[in-house]
Amino acid sequence: MTPVKIKFGTDGWRAIIAQEYTVDNVKRVAEGTALWLKKNGGKQVVIGYDCRFAGELFCETTTRVLGKHGIKCLLAPNYISTPMVSLGVVKTNSDLGVVITASHNPPSYNGYKLKSKLGGPSVPADVTAVENLIPDAVPQDLPTLEELTEKGLVETHDFEQIYLEHVNKNFDMELIRNSGIGIAYDAMYGAGQSAMRKLLPDATHLHSEYNPSFLGQAPEPIGRNLGELAELIKNDDHIQLGIANDGDADRIGLFNERGEFVDSHHILLLLLMYQYEYKDIKSGKVVLTFSVTDKLKKLADQYGLPYEVTKIGFKYIAEIMAEEDVIVGGEESGGLAVKGHIPERDGIWIGIMIAEYMAKTGKSLSELVADLYEKVGSFDCNRDDVHVDNDRKWAIVKEAKESPYQRFGEFEVSEVEHVDGSKFYLGSQDRMVMIRPSGTEPVLRVYAQGKDAEETRAILDAARGELGI
Repeated sequence: MTPVKIKFGTDGWRAIIAQEYTVDNVKRVAEGTALWLKKNGGKQVVIGYDCRFAGELFCETTTRVLGKHGIKCLLAPNYISTPMVSLGVVKTNSDLGVVITASHNPPSYNGYKLKSKLGGPSVPADVTAVENLIPDAVPQDLPTLEELTEKGLVETHDFEQIYLEHVNKNFDMELIRNSGIGIAYDAMYGAGQSAMRKLLPDATHLHSEYNPSFLGQAPEPIGRNLGELAELIKNDDHIQLGIANDGDADRIGLFNERGEFVDSHHILLLLLMYQYEYKDIKSGKVVLTFSVTDKLKKLADQYGLPYEVTKIGFKYIAEIMAEEDVIVGGEESGGLAVKGHIPERDGIWIGIMIAEYMAKTGKSLSELVADLYEKVGSFDCNRDDVHVDNDRKWAIVKEAKESPYQRFGEFEVSEVEHVDGSKFYLGSQDRMVMIRPSGTEPVLRVYAQGKDAEETRAILDAARGELGI
């Protein structure tokens, strides 16, 4: 039987459990990881897993393969978030982090992420090098965890506690807890649940118990997946802030006191405004992926800060954060990072920072957004993920790049950019359509920005009409 060719995507290897994601294939990926570590002088790894099915089994499998090569593995006693692994790598001076997680994918998936010794995603070149070392054969005759422990090659570390101490050192948690701000937290049955119960014990906690089925819902913190949280806030006048994290707690979704979803574009702008105006951080680059609103460039210009646009994928942001001083970096899909922490997206960290912003200013989230609009103007962003067959998808992508569309319905194209997909500006930087293919599914992603939700929807509908989808 021909072995499955294992490929890492924008954020690790992911596959359906018991189809391609099997114990044998995890052994193969771990073997490639071990060979890369030995080639680069690596001797110690932090390994963690989230709340998905059989996470502990796949973590043990990875440990046994690495241990066979004499690589020391530091394990948590229970599930932990991806940022806890990344921070753990830094705090223990380890050479690599491995996280058994499929992040926000549906519950039938699991995955395998690599984290660099700097505390963020491994750079693309290193990921490719690991991928190229994955053997066709399945490693055999692996030692047991007990044998590795006796040899000093396995140690247990409380990485959640290390993370909690780091949070308490960097935020005024007493101010947040005593501010009177009612907070609701939706763990989406993910790995943030334990830490957030300890950080915010008086919050209302939703889906904060172990349930690897996620009740059939992909744990992605976007508006349409968080109806229960939205309704809770609408019906409870005490709650002013809703925070949601994905399965491994590196992404975030927010709700204001009216139960309205606040997307990552707005959160990024708020993070920049808070750090520059209230935390007095006046230096650092602003890094955004191609799908993030240009309003972030506008605010960076007002503050006199440089900015850089990357391809889509947090690994490109992390690569810059590892080399340069970055005040804020992020992507449209909820992965955000800030200065003063590891170069890693972290949904818990960002949620606590927004709560602290509210507590220090005495303002609601909607009032903070209103302050933001005074600086950059009001706007709305949205995205449709349209299922089309692959031939049609790639034909549209080719047309957008080689013979760009001139208009979308009533909206005339004034400018076009091609970085990672094609972005069409409609008369100004405040209105746009962006077209980008999914690299793994027969899906075309159509993004839009307008002055409000109604105009954004009209732009999306016009774009889909022009594209015939």
